[in-house]
Amino acid sequence: MNTPLSRVPSLHSSAVRFLFFLAATLATLAAEPNPLAVAHNERGLPAELAAAKRVVFLGDSITYAGTYVDFIETVIRTRTPGWKGEIIDLGLSSETVSGLSEPGHARGKFPRPDLHERLARILAQTKPDVVVACYGMNDGIYFPLAEERFAKFRDGMTRLRAAVVAAGATIIHITPPVFDPLPIAAKLLPAGRESYPTPFAGYNEVLARYSAWLVAQRAQGWDVIDAHNPMAAAIAHRRQTDPVFTFSKDGVHPDTAGHAAIAHAILAAWGLQPDKNELLVTLTANPDTPLLRLIRERRKLVMAAWLTATGHQRPGVSAGLPLAEAELKAAAIETKIRELK
Repeated sequence: MNTPLSRVPSLHSSAVRFLFFLAATLATLAAEPNPLAVAHNERGLPAELAAAKRVVFLGDSITYAGTYVDFIETVIRTRTPGWKGEIIDLGLSSETVSGLSEPGHARGKFPRPDLHERLARILAQTKPDVVVACYGMNDGIYFPLAEERFAKFRDGMTRLRAAVVAAGATIIHITPPVFDPLPIAAKLLPAGRESYPTPFAGYNEVLARYSAWLVAQRAQGWDVIDAHNPMAAAIAHRRQTDPVFTFSKDGVHPDTAGHAAIAHAILAAWGLQPDKNELLVTLTANPDTPLLRLIRERRKLVMAAWLTATGHQRPGVSAGLPLAEAELKAAAIETKIRELK
């Protein structure tokens, strides 16, 4: 399938020039080879993904927003048009894998949801072949590094991995994206406090430790893709010429280019050449290309239905359609996707 890429931007556009820079930077700063990137089949995907009928993404509000998931699926379908798998995004805003929640979260309206409250239902009902999990941003609850919180994160990740493996699926861990203190510097708090109603100024150092621990688990056979360090390096390089550059205006939630950085790390680890023919750059600059638009529409429809069907404890999430109805609508969108030539 040749993906229609309408409205290809001028290479003289400053936004597009940066996106080319971003792609080159992330390719240069890629982490050490990932175990999943070693044994590709003839279609380019790692064997586990090539054979997968269903891939489930788990994570917090960044995964719930889902832009990086849309980029990933669009590149997969472009690079490997014969792939028959299904991607389901089940990210949930505010969620942690650690089970922690800071005092007064959401102004006291509700504690952070714990993935483990819903994990067994997700695995039993969706029956995934592969789970991609991106946690960490919320898991240190925006406090300084503390062993008890770090231990909760490690334990939560270990339990997540064990549950997925016990369900007969493969799990791929993604290190957490960057927390950027620069755009919210006036709201941040120093070390040494008992409480943090707003984030600790050095919180990205906490995420760096969490990321380093995850990457170290490769030695134990874990499949881990590092998105954190390439993203941090791209920000640092960009700030050499633009001191106020950021991927996230609120310090937490990446913009479209930030989601592209996450997608780039994952796609590169999977051998899908996100830079070839400027594919990811073009998608980032043109979010309404036909394939990307249909994939986004389908993801949101299916995500809402499955979040409702599997249940969760996060208030304020709009209910989805009944699964049967959503699947009919998703099938119609899938037909449109496959008609794109």
